[in-house]
Amino acid sequence: MKSYAEDLQNQEKALENIRHKLALLPDASGCYLMKNSEGTIIYVGKAKVLKNRVRSYFTGSHNGKTQRLVADIRDFEYIVTGSNMEALILECNLIKKHQPRYNVLLKDDKTFPYLKITNEAHPKLEVTRRVLKDKAKYFGPYPNSYAAHQTKKLLDRMYPLRKCGVMPKEVCLYYHMNQCLGPCVKEVEKETYDQISQEIGSFLSGGHEEIKKDLQRKMQEAAEELYFERAKELRDQIISIDAMMEKQKITTSDAKDRDVFGFSVDKGWMCVQILYVRKGKMIERHMSTFPFYGEAYSDFMSYVTQYYSDNPAVPQEILLPDSPKLMKAKSTDVDQPIAAETELYSAITAETASITDEGAAQTELDRSVDSLRVAEARAAYAEGTNPAQVGDQETEETETQLSGGLEDPTAAALALAEWLDVKVLVPQRGLKKQMTGMATENARVALDEKFKLIERDEERTSKAASNLGRAIGLDSLHRVEAFDNSNIQGSDPVSAMIVFIDGKPAKKEYRKYKIRSVQGPDDYETMREVIRRRYERVLKENLERPDLIIVDGGRGQIKAATDVLENELGLFIPVCGLVKDAKHRTSQLLMGDTFEAVTLARNSEEFYLLQRIQDEVHRFAITFHREQRGKSMVTSQLDSIPGIGEKRRKLLLKHFGSLKKIREASVEDFRPLSIGDKLARQIIAALREEES
Repeated sequence: MKSYAEDLQNQEKALENIRHKLALLPDASGCYLMKNSEGTIIYVGKAKVLKNRVRSYFTGSHNGKTQRLVADIRDFEYIVTGSNMEALILECNLIKKHQPRYNVLLKDDKTFPYLKITNEAHPKLEVTRRVLKDKAKYFGPYPNSYAAHQTKKLLDRMYPLRKCGVMPKEVCLYYHMNQCLGPCVKEVEKETYDQISQEIGSFLSGGHEEIKKDLQRKMQEAAEELYFERAKELRDQIISIDAMMEKQKITTSDAKDRDVFGFSVDKGWMCVQILYVRKGKMIERHMSTFPFYGEAYSDFMSYVTQYYSDNPAVPQEILLPDSPKLMKAKSTDVDQPIAAETELYSAITAETASITDEGAAQTELDRSVDSLRVAEARAAYAEGTNPAQVGDQETEETETQLSGGLEDPTAAALALAEWLDVKVLVPQRGLKKQMTGMATENARVALDEKFKLIERDEERTSKAASNLGRAIGLDSLHRVEAFDNSNIQGSDPVSAMIVFIDGKPAKKEYRKYKIRSVQGPDDYETMREVIRRRYERVLKENLERPDLIIVDGGRGQIKAATDVLENELGLFIPVCGLVKDAKHRTSQLLMGDTFEAVTLARNSEEFYLLQRIQDEVHRFAITFHREQRGKSMVTSQLDSIPGIGEKRRKLLLKHFGSLKKIREASVEDFRPLSIGDKLARQIIAALREEES
């Protein structure tokens, strides 16, 4: 009782502190830091107007993702910045420093591999993840280690730089394979190394066609001189170059280095695709998939900012996609995006890949339009207006719904361009628009594949359900209902029920329960109440009965559920208990009056199904518990009663300790608090009506 009352008091204190702070928020751009009860920073965000953005978390309704965040907030801080660019950089630095649990985090930050030609008397080619100021030549980044090592493997066969880390005393096998110049036994001129380094740089920068022609000439000469083994080696190198460079999707005529971004969101997840265009040729891609909790475009820009914060290889141009919200509001004539297949690297014809004269003209027009948009945005910000409203009144209503300030793509591109000092565009038409459209389409396809894989896993569990039924002695296991309880030292106790039909979750039949009769952290009595309430309704409304009931716990929970079912309701439904080990993982299934453990192989589909059921019911219960905690922090049932203000509400909770005690009190119990009989009866009636 004491801990519950203290928890309520702490929540009220936190709410009061937040209300005072909300009234003092400035009308300025900056970053805000949300904290939990322990003072840990759990979310960092940026805003063009801090007052509007931060207040939005504590007013109105939110989706499930934001509710999870708000439920954990107990305090916040903010830092005012001079511009959106400063807010963008500050948010990136704060996220990297504090690693908040609800922010988009670039997990592979600082780990992108590069190819490096070392700055030594006898240089060598190596793969590295650290870019140092050592006068070496770096090429990249590559999206993954495999791509970098495959490229190095090809270059090692083509160019005879040394392979050894420490210079040996005699030549190695690479020398005899003509893949090393042998600096360990003979002097190699610096001019030779300079020429090799120049050719490698040319190859990695897109000049592979000239390299391939030179190899073809050498292959022809070797064949004419009857050096067939050498000719075969050269032919294999040409084939390797063709295999690597056929991974093209688009070819542009201006031969610029670009990073092309696209993203897609679905079911609370975001997928970001980065297409690497080097010397006008698309050579690789990088994909990241992660859950997100904020506004989609803002979280996407947070990812982009983190990506470039420690990436020294910034391209000449960055292409960003338009906001999906704004795209729906716009009605402009633009080219249709390239149809992107599931496999990014499928080849296309030269007619599709290259830019025609007309296409080049369109690209120039696109550049002019993008430059005009940036100029308009810069002028609008100088005047303190929203750049999204300049020259586009049709999208004003949609854009005003975007909170945070940098969800407008033009403003985000401007801030990023000022920070990185490179050209950042949000293309509206032409080939560049097609490129961002292809990146976005590939992101959508990747998310679809992710969820399809989940569906395939669910299909496999359908067979596992029938096997599990046979293992526990049931002829049929069509419907399973599982229960789990959740509370923190007895505060806000809740329970949840999930339903699996033929091994697949039936989420429309999930149920949540607020515990009414149990005082304190009593898991057994909580289980009795929930089982009673659930199956009284099943009997009353003649609902479908389960083939098996699973409770999250051991003998005590099984006994409590069985006692209510058989002795109170006259139902004889098998009850199993799922027990966890010391590491909180599914350990075993207990069955029957003797609590005998059901033997299941740990790598079987049946055991995997039990794990899914236990994880799902636990997730559902925890989510509901967090929602209840969040609601109890921001609002109270007493707030809706006329005559009860903030002071009286605090006085009531301090005196009685909980809403349950207030509900059960008599009129006389209110008199020591100077509350009249009429108001006391109104309070009791309102709370009891809320309960029913």
